Amino acid sequence: MTQPASAARQDAPSLVKSPPHDGGPRRSLGLRLDVRNLSLLGVLAALIVVGGITKPDEFLATSNLQLVLTQASIIGVVTVGMTFVITSGGIDLSVGAMVALASVWATTVATQEYGFAGILFTAVVVGLGCGLVNGLLIAYGGMVPFIATIAMLASARGLALQITDGKTQIVTVDSVLDLGVKDAYVLGIPPLVLVFAGVVLVGWLVLNRTTFGRRTFAIGGNPEAARLAGIDVRRQRLYLYLLSGLCCGIAAFMLVVLSGSGQNTNGNLYELDAIAAAIIGGTLLSGGRGTIVGSVLGVLIFTTITNIFALNNLETAVQQIAKGAIIVAAVLVQHRTLRGSGDA
Repeated sequence: MTQPASAARQDAPSLVKSPPHDGGPRRSLGLRLDVRNLSLLGVLAALIVVGGITKPDEFLATSNLQLVLTQASIIGVVTVGMTFVITSGGIDLSVGAMVALASVWATTVATQEYGFAGILFTAVVVGLGCGLVNGLLIAYGGMVPFIATIAMLASARGLALQITDGKTQIVTVDSVLDLGVKDAYVLGIPPLVLVFAGVVLVGWLVLNRTTFGRRTFAIGGNPEAARLAGIDVRRQRLYLYLLSGLCCGIAAFMLVVLSGSGQNTNGNLYELDAIAAAIIGGTLLSGGRGTIVGSVLGVLIFTTITNIFALNNLETAVQQIAKGAIIVAAVLVQHRTLRGSGDA
């Protein structure tokens, strides 16, 4: 039997304002998120202590802390877009490949002839183009996000390899390279970190203070109820994958600035890091809940772990094992929390 529209609207809490006296569920959710964020801050603080103890001179050096923040900024921008997609109940496994394709397309000799604007414009447009393809396949083509984005991952990686022929493309545009030197730092803060902060601020405002954000939560929580409430679910999903592509394009430009080159191997395992950061930050893998602040903390935790491991000369394999363990633990905690709150 078809559910009445009125009942469906009641199932979409993000579309209906709660009465002033009935703030219990919202307060409970807010409290859980606050506790989670405080816990993540505690983990980050503990990692800083570990880094300071194991390699005090190297880890606590200003140059190393600037490097950690810069590296976190690139994957962090990707994670902002991923947070929106996962909150809506989707997934994007092609973000790393999109970053690679955008970075190599933006660093071809033909593109570099147009200078700074040409490189930035190309990176953003390629990211948006890939996001558009993903969005059309998923929203209007009816493809499962996992399959559609896996196909994009393979295609984008292959195209990036074809463009570069396996070679590194060196950037020769001084105005782009200058953003990565210390003379460009603002009060000791690298420009890429400032870009990341701007993306995070805009992402937080859009997710938490706009109709677009409320629609994202709604289709992640109950797509059918959202549709009956008047939301164009397909168009919203298209916009979300466009947003993910845009973030990948911005991240690709940032990576070009940092490395001074474009390579088909850029963005390797970015999808793993972005999904993991969003999940441990509190974004619900099944959709309906998401937090930009938590995702940022997740990114900082993973980047700090990687930096500590590198400074202590630990193998990359050990790093990946540690990340995998953290992901499993985060999902188990999520599931336990949901069962405890009666949402599962």
